[in-house]
Amino acid sequence: MSHEATEAAAIRERMQRLYECWNQGDAQAYAACFTEDVDYVAFDGSHIQGRQANAEAHQALFDGVLRGSQLDGEVKSLRFLAPDVALIHTEGVIKLRWQRKAPKGRRSIQTMVAVKREGVWFFTAFQNTRIQPPNAFARFMLRLMTPKRSAAR
Repeated sequence: MSHEATEAAAIRERMQRLYECWNQGDAQAYAACFTEDVDYVAFDGSHIQGRQANAEAHQALFDGVLRGSQLDGEVKSLRFLAPDVALIHTEGVIKLRWQRKAPKGRRSIQTMVAVKREGVWFFTAFQNTRIQPPNAFARFMLRLMTPKRSAAR
């Protein structure tokens, strides 16, 4: 296995650890997968800065509305920007404790930056965006921006 493949496997293992911590409702362990100075942007646009703030925000969620929730996710792409820096795209969805399966409308895509520090991969940036089809206004704007093709005569 190449060095890059070995590092990619280590990052994927770290992602699995992240999912496990979420599914256990362990906010401290979840936050420990991130750097001390993490920038974490949630699906609603809220920006959490720092590992401790991340742990506190997630503990409130795990104690409240997301108690017993399950995070299901997968790495869609992973690209090294430097030997110790990687860009990762994942897709995931949260199943709430009373749901048999997660609604498709809640799928999100995440952009993450991982850094290797003292031999361990940590996530230092996280951006979560809900995947949703364009609404009527967005479809109208896309039509306006698409160049019109002249009819052949």
